[in-house]
Amino acid sequence: MLKELHIENLAVIENATVSLGPNLNVFTGETGAGKSILIGGINAVLGQRVSRDMVRSGAEKAYISAVFDDIPEEAAQALRDAGIEPEDELIISREISADGRSSARINSRAVSVSAVRDIGGLLINIHGQHDSQVLLDPSKHLGILDGYAQTDCELEDYRTSFRELQAVAREISKLKQSEREKSQRTAYLSSVVNDIGPLDLERGEDDAVEERFKIIDNAVELSRAVRAAVSLLSGGDDTEGASDMINSAFSEISGSEELLPKLKSLCERLGSVSIEVSDISDELSKLLDSLDIDSSEYERLSARRDELNRIKRRYGPSLDGVIKLYEDSSAELELLGSSELELEALSKKRDGLLALVSKKAEALSASRKKAALRFKNEVEGELRFLNMPDVKIEVAFERGKLTNTGMDGVEFLISANRGEEPKPMAKIASGGELSRIMLALKSVLADRDSVPTLIFDEIDSGVSGRAAQKIGIKLRDISRRRQVICVTHLAQIAIVGDEHILIEKHTEEDRTSTEIKPLDFEGRKLEIARILGGDNITDTVLRDAEEQLLSVK
Repeated sequence: MLKELHIENLAVIENATVSLGPNLNVFTGETGAGKSILIGGINAVLGQRVSRDMVRSGAEKAYISAVFDDIPEEAAQALRDAGIEPEDELIISREISADGRSSARINSRAVSVSAVRDIGGLLINIHGQHDSQVLLDPSKHLGILDGYAQTDCELEDYRTSFRELQAVAREISKLKQSEREKSQRTAYLSSVVNDIGPLDLERGEDDAVEERFKIIDNAVELSRAVRAAVSLLSGGDDTEGASDMINSAFSEISGSEELLPKLKSLCERLGSVSIEVSDISDELSKLLDSLDIDSSEYERLSARRDELNRIKRRYGPSLDGVIKLYEDSSAELELLGSSELELEALSKKRDGLLALVSKKAEALSASRKKAALRFKNEVEGELRFLNMPDVKIEVAFERGKLTNTGMDGVEFLISANRGEEPKPMAKIASGGELSRIMLALKSVLADRDSVPTLIFDEIDSGVSGRAAQKIGIKLRDISRRRQVICVTHLAQIAIVGDEHILIEKHTEEDRTSTEIKPLDFEGRKLEIARILGGDNITDTVLRDAEEQLLSVK
């Protein structure tokens, strides 16, 4: 529960410390005294949005801290998840600078505001007078019913399957192309593959063909030149060639080496030249054979050269580029084929998940409808106690498409008077009725969550008399199961408080400040008398206030 709240330099509150009891704590004070600032301070320490306007004029910063004890296990686990080991007391603090910056701490350890907000939501639930407006918004009704039905596990199980269904649907959407786009792409890729594929291209083939074609195209002249070279080197039937002449020269001087030693090296060189010339002549002869080109080879090479040039003009400019285009197009065609198989598999998976999600949605809907009957009876019972004896509540279900919350649309309908058909709350419920309906809901839900502290900020708006008295009794009843903090302007509620705290504004030397102080019995009597009689506090009003306080005790 919230054990203590400390506030420094928050708007008109300069310095205040409030100790709170475990049951019903009521705050009263004149309009403008600072009751809303107190709630704003609690909101700030719970991680809600703050602004520099909240800092007291002239101060460098505002500071709010809240001390909790006996925290629920759910909050303790949230602390562990945040890396903070729970202690006997939990202290959450928030500092707001005049320049608008803020920081938060848990047990003196700096944490993010979002972490404070997550943990704070497990410790305190604040209901303001404007929060009754959620009853006028049917989109909020399903969440209220689920809170009562305690469908958390069932809903999360459904959402797990629903999210998987969504993921598969997104994958299908990515894979799916319009039939026209896919057909056009497939036709283009097929034409590329069918045009290039049969050519059986090889990298560098165009260069090799071009080189061979040049040779063939000049074969006659090349043959004449090579044949003449062979004849000059090797000679003919009636002529002596260079090789023969070299051999003759070698024979002439080889026998004179002993007489003239220098001839030895020259003989060796002539021997080498003879061998080299003979090798060259042999290679030229072989080359001459290759230049013996027939017309069929010329035609084949010419046709291949034309094919290669055509395919390069169309898809090139290089043959390597043409081959890469062929490989890429083939791979994409295969991918398109495999995507069809994948799409078929995903479609089957989606159908299976859709059936599973629909089944879970049906089960979730059945649980809600079963709980709705109990919900209706309990809320009607609470409202009868709260001076709405003829009220009728209906939980209207509308089946819709599958969403993150199932397939149910839920709206609370109400008939406040006997003989009237239940209608949407926005059409018939008054402000006072909305306040009592919200209190009835809080009462019904009180035992169904682990949030230990409930704060009601002027939930008595729009009610008076016996209805206000019943609200006070109901708040006191809830406070026996939860700590309740209530800001009120009605005596009927103030008198039932276990702790009564006054919020009072003072002005000194043109400076306004707010004091927050607990009241003893005499202080409570004076405050109740003020609420009952305003500034005209007579002995009669004082006696009435005292009698009312004593009647509760």
